[in-house]
Amino acid sequence: MNVQSSNILEVESLSVRFGESRAKAVDGISFGLTKGETLGIAGESGSGKTASILSILGLHQRATVEGSAQFEGQELIGADNKLLNKIRGKRIGLVLQDPFAALDPVKTVGHQISEGLRASGWSKKRAMNHAIHLLEEVGVPSASQRVNAYPHQFSGGMRQRVVIAMALAQDPDILIADEPTTALDVRIQKQVLDLMKQQCESRGMSLVIITHDLGVISNYTDRIVIMYAGKIVEESSRLKLFDQPLHPYTQGLLDCLPTLGHSENEYLKTIGGQPPIPGKLPSGCRYHPRCAFTEPACTNGNNPPLVPVKWGRSACIQLEKFLKESQ
Repeated sequence: MNVQSSNILEVESLSVRFGESRAKAVDGISFGLTKGETLGIAGESGSGKTASILSILGLHQRATVEGSAQFEGQELIGADNKLLNKIRGKRIGLVLQDPFAALDPVKTVGHQISEGLRASGWSKKRAMNHAIHLLEEVGVPSASQRVNAYPHQFSGGMRQRVVIAMALAQDPDILIADEPTTALDVRIQKQVLDLMKQQCESRGMSLVIITHDLGVISNYTDRIVIMYAGKIVEESSRLKLFDQPLHPYTQGLLDCLPTLGHSENEYLKTIGGQPPIPGKLPSGCRYHPRCAFTEPACTNGNNPPLVPVKWGRSACIQLEKFLKESQ
């Protein structure tokens, strides 16, 4: 690990296993996050994207975590709760995908937003005034009245704004949003994403958006990491990734997105097959059973390593063939 790195968060060789299983839900991934950057982590359900982030924060109680994750030079993997409690919420904020489950139904939203501040020594009055200010910042109307409302009295989009206010309460350096637009309609999705991006830019925060839908982050990220079966298969800038992806799996995800010229009588494209189960991985490239560019070399040996290529990183040994045939 290069402790002199300019990254505010540096993850190296991170692996995660659950329970007694030897199968790895996350298998040796490495990535960094710079100050003020917006990073997207995308992949199908079960790819390991959420498990990796929650494990970094010590939020998976049954997980066995190996590797390194340094926040401003402080090692988080294996850290005790004393250190993690200084990081979680205060330095790294988390927005979970289900705002209703993330909120306590028997406590007012003002109480929940101010709770962490009170634990940090703020007076009740100061913490509640800050909660009102945060609700105003995230666009909740009549914040001084709504601060005393309960979660069930808010719409789904407004509940997500409350969760964002909670995550911003202690002015963290990194905001992590795990599927933040799940179950929201397209209009509200855009409002929530616009809000998070604007708040991070105004505060100078880094933002990590975890999603299964590349369309969600198409206009909001600087850089995107693609995960498949516990591995990173591609890392690239947003503009390059959407223009010329470096892995067939990324191309498959892009092909699934609807376009403006899409006919209502035409089926959307899908990626055939299913992602592998962690304990039953295929030999060679983990994506090869579903890949249209598979050659015999793809099916043998170990999973291809993620190496610097072109304008990013790729784990495809048929990259030149893929780039030529996909143009």
